[in-house]
Amino acid sequence: MSKGKAKAVTTLPGRVEKVIRPHPQSGEPEKAQISVEGADHLYKEIRVPNRLVDDNGQKVKLKPGAEVDVTIEAEPAKNTVSSTDESS
Repeated sequence: MSKGKAKAVTTLPGRVEKVIRPHPQSGEPEKAQISVEGADHLYKEIRVPNRLVDDNGQKVKLKPGAEVDVTIEAEPAKNTVSSTDESS
């Protein structure tokens, strides 16, 4: 196990707003649109492939209304130490 610095991490709550099914001939995967709480209004929705794996290794999909956690991780070399608390 590496003794390097740990990743910087934050987790925000979210909710699945809708499931977007692609056009049958597009080859695109089904997507889950998630509204991320705490994000700016114009940037609070993200779309991710609706393909997850549970603790038992089973493939699962999100349903509209499902509560989720959105985790953001950054490698130590990709972040800086904040000199002041910028939260509001």
